[in-house]
Amino acid sequence: MSAEDPNAGEDADAEEEEDIRYFVRIGQTDLDGTKSVERALTELNGIGHRAARIIAQKADVDRRAVFGKLDDDVIERVVDHVENFADEVPEWMANHQKDYFTGETTHETGNDLQLTRRQDINRMKMIDSYRGVRHKRGQKVRGQRTKSTGRTEGTIGVNVEAIKEEQAEEAAAEDDE
Repeated sequence: MSAEDPNAGEDADAEEEEDIRYFVRIGQTDLDGTKSVERALTELNGIGHRAARIIAQKADVDRRAVFGKLDDDVIERVVDHVENFADEVPEWMANHQKDYFTGETTHETGNDLQLTRRQDINRMKMIDSYRGVRHKRGQKVRGQRTKSTGRTEGTIGVNVEAIKEEQAEEAAAEDDE
């Protein structure tokens, strides 16, 4: 910055902002390029904080770097690590273990995760497994308590407001007589 041109520093900031990619596409999902690598990856279905941190580490990228400012080849490395995540981590960390038909362990992301989950639930419903029956009935599936929680049908117990309204109506009817 010189004394003759007071706006020289502002031009440098404007050029930095122009270099940023505001949307980075991975699969069928647009990620926010203004966020850090770790935070942007967590917007992708199937990638949590831990997986995002591992992906950034394996791709040799600073997890706090702004995702949109990275070079194209670095972004491609990150995309490759996201797509091959199941091959790089232990089997217990993948989100779709031992597929019913193939027996393979994969890590699904984006819309593929939703599609796979829906297919698995529909298969359980069709064969009337215990979990499938619970899904059909809309009940809890994973062994949670149902006596006191998860009540969706109507009011259970005393409805004080309804009683007060009835008493007010009766009092009004008696006053009219």
